Amino acid sequence: MVGQQKKHRILMVSDFFFPNFGGIESHIYYLSQCLLKLGHKVVVMTHAYGKRSGVRYVTNGLKVYYVPWRPFLMQNTLPTLLLTFPIVRTIIIREKISVVHGHQAFSTLCHEALMHARTMGYKVVFTDHSLYGFADAGSIHMNKVLQFTLADIDQAICVSHTSKENTVLRSGIPPEKVFMVPNAVDTAMFTPSPKRLSCDEIVIVVISRLVYRKGADLLVEVIPEVCRLFPKVRFIVGGDGPKRVRLEEMREKFSLQDRVEMLGAVPHDQVRSVLISGHIFLNSSLTEAFCIAILEAASCGLLTVSTRVGGVPEVLPDDMIVLAERAPEDMVGAVKEAIDMLPEIDPQVMHLRIKQLYSWDDVAKRTEIVYDRAMQSPTINLLDRLPRYLTCGAWAGKLFCLIMIINYLLWCLLEFLQPSKDIEEVPDTGPLHDHLDSS
Repeated sequence: MVGQQKKHRILMVSDFFFPNFGGIESHIYYLSQCLLKLGHKVVVMTHAYGKRSGVRYVTNGLKVYYVPWRPFLMQNTLPTLLLTFPIVRTIIIREKISVVHGHQAFSTLCHEALMHARTMGYKVVFTDHSLYGFADAGSIHMNKVLQFTLADIDQAICVSHTSKENTVLRSGIPPEKVFMVPNAVDTAMFTPSPKRLSCDEIVIVVISRLVYRKGADLLVEVIPEVCRLFPKVRFIVGGDGPKRVRLEEMREKFSLQDRVEMLGAVPHDQVRSVLISGHIFLNSSLTEAFCIAILEAASCGLLTVSTRVGGVPEVLPDDMIVLAERAPEDMVGAVKEAIDMLPEIDPQVMHLRIKQLYSWDDVAKRTEIVYDRAMQSPTINLLDRLPRYLTCGAWAGKLFCLIMIINYLLWCLLEFLQPSKDIEEVPDTGPLHDHLDSS
């Protein structure tokens, strides 16, 4: 019981954090806030965003290190393997970190920070937020990197049962090391409209990044057919991306300017105002581990129509979502079914059900259990850890061992040039941290 009551000092690491918006960013932010409320110390490390560089404090004193690296591709920093070690080491020592928690498989900063933390002997936890395939070149490369990172991990978290199966298959991590902790939604922010909307005109809302993975090409085929079959249906499309041009062309081709409203990128604080103007939320993702957007829409009282992919079927009860295959005709049929169900939908009741099902406080408590389990893992030296990497492949295993040996030698060099005792530790301040040293 004493071990379970001990408060942790957690470093969240990912290339994806505010001011960028998305599911991973929201997950890290809300989880950090709830862990702070539970009495833990939480620090976030991410790369610089524009002029936002250095140390910043956000809500409730959450400390964020925007390290001076610029995004290289899709908000990811350039892979350097070793060059991030000095700053990762300094942050871990200064903040007296006990657990390093990395987020997202394609975050370069996450993989490098976990590697350095393991070299220094710290406990590490990894959360996978996405699904990947096994056949294309990108997935094969990503899976090998994930195998390298998870070969020497203390515990892992996935956001759905489907995501857990996918991660275990891709990385070879023992299933007993992987916990399933779902995402959640801030039901205080996403509330239904006080006044129930009339069904004289049906408004279907789409809020998504307009990219291939999110099914933007599917929308191009579904929207004109739905507009043809249902004259009283109107679409509101929020989001931006390379596929926006295709949607604009579709709107011009079928003369749907008065029935398809394109909003462009929608700031997160304005998402609710867009959602409550609609009756149905349409998600056309081709792959999805969980999809927080569905929860946000349901919390606002919208009936959801979604593709049956990944962990989406696990998110909502059957009477709150209509699932369809990734085919235009099936999606159109699902929209028709949802329109027929609308008279039976009570947005206030739906909101209350979501409030009971999902809570960030519950996510934080379940994550706390994962941290407790990680702290109980035995600390082993480099020689005992190297055989774990050898299981990653005939050639890859030897390469991974070489990388970890070089990383260990770099750590020894850094300790020689700047011993840990010479790095000034940050004092814990504020009511949330007063009891950390005594726990």
